[in-house]
Amino acid sequence: MSDESYRPGEKVPESGIYQCDCGQSHEYSTDVKGHPFPPLPQGCSGIGWTLKTATHQ
Repeated sequence: MSDESYRPGEKVPESGIYQCDCGQSHEYSTDVKGHPFPPLPQGCSGIGWTLKTATHQ
């Protein structure tokens, strides 16, 4: 998977499961291509979302 990080509000480039980039791998979000990324979880020290698992085409 990509190490690229996407900020909340940016459009999702690829449908899949994203995790916050705080390094603790504790929060996940399922996002649909073209929709905006949600805000990061409250108390998260990260700055964006990284793709953990892509959905099947």
